[in-house]
Amino acid sequence: MTQRLVLVINCGSSSIKFALRREADGKPLMSGMAERLGSGRASLSWRAANTQQEITLADGEHATAMTALMPLIKQHADQPLSAVGHRVVHGGEHFTRAQQIDASVLDAIQANAALAPLHNPANLTGIHAAMRVFPDVAHVAVFDTAFHQSMPAHAYRYALPEALYQQYAIRRYGFHGTSHQYVTDQASKLTGRQPEEGAWLSAHLGNGCSTCAVLNGRSMDTSMGLTPLEGLVMGTRSGDVDPNLHAHLQRTLGWDLMRIEQLLNRESGLLGLSGLTNDMRQLEEAAAQGHAGAILAIEVFCYRLARSLFSMCAALPRLDGLLFTGGIGENSAKVRARTLAHMAAIGLKLDHNANDNAPKGVATAIHAQGSPMIWVIPTDEERQIAQESLALLEH
Repeated sequence: MTQRLVLVINCGSSSIKFALRREADGKPLMSGMAERLGSGRASLSWRAANTQQEITLADGEHATAMTALMPLIKQHADQPLSAVGHRVVHGGEHFTRAQQIDASVLDAIQANAALAPLHNPANLTGIHAAMRVFPDVAHVAVFDTAFHQSMPAHAYRYALPEALYQQYAIRRYGFHGTSHQYVTDQASKLTGRQPEEGAWLSAHLGNGCSTCAVLNGRSMDTSMGLTPLEGLVMGTRSGDVDPNLHAHLQRTLGWDLMRIEQLLNRESGLLGLSGLTNDMRQLEEAAAQGHAGAILAIEVFCYRLARSLFSMCAALPRLDGLLFTGGIGENSAKVRARTLAHMAAIGLKLDHNANDNAPKGVATAIHAQGSPMIWVIPTDEERQIAQESLALLEH
């Protein structure tokens, strides 16, 4: 029987990941990324068979990247697509699982754009572009928030008046659910547990960052909240700040809400702390040369990450292990080491040789003897999205 073919579009705030996958295959037929979107260094790269190619993108915008990508997908698809799976960041309380996209789903995604201003509009760009090129194929939305719908009320409710939740659904939602679900499932398999078994801390670290406590395949708590701004220090996002900062900036500087939102979402985080860049690779290079802003940015990032992971332990009855994933989590031995230096109180100990020499793209244990497990596990959100898209179409 012919295995079905799925195109996965993961359209994020500064990148577009894509993969053309055959059902049940571990590796995609074609995959790639448009990255550094919104900057003067935007590019589109892809790999198919044994070849890899890259082109620059003139204006570096999402729409330009999607326009360049779609003919390449048509060129490499060797059979009709069964589905196009789209990552969508915010589903609000509308969606607790994947949904086939129709006009009502598009409207709901747009309605939640105010809660994820860096993401839902980009997600919609990818959906509309793909639907124009593949109008006769089922398109499926897989929501980052859906995995976290298992959180108990004491984890997702804010200490605000009841009416704000009942009438306006103001609560904590959480994000990166596709990644947290994938890596914790992989951890259970790698450690000989049954599927969806284990008590894990998961740290997804990229341009956006979040932590999650997962018990037996269910999210019990996570660091992001109503929007992807809450929680950790990120590439350009501040993470947690004093909620009264908005009023303080308005009173002292006369800033309106749009200006403050711009500050917290696009000018803060690693970029704001360093005064240099939001790219951890460049920050580590600059820190090695003594750049004070880069050194501070890395230290704050790692300390706040450790503090968040400590807090996630409250949601678990025990700790089987800690998982690092995402571009920074998978590739920065320095970030892992600095974070774990703050976590000795719960017995997490790093094997520094294993950490420093962890191979790229391969799940690797990096804990010292006697420590709870610490793994680096490459995330594969595209594979998870493909699986959920095909599973939906079977019902």
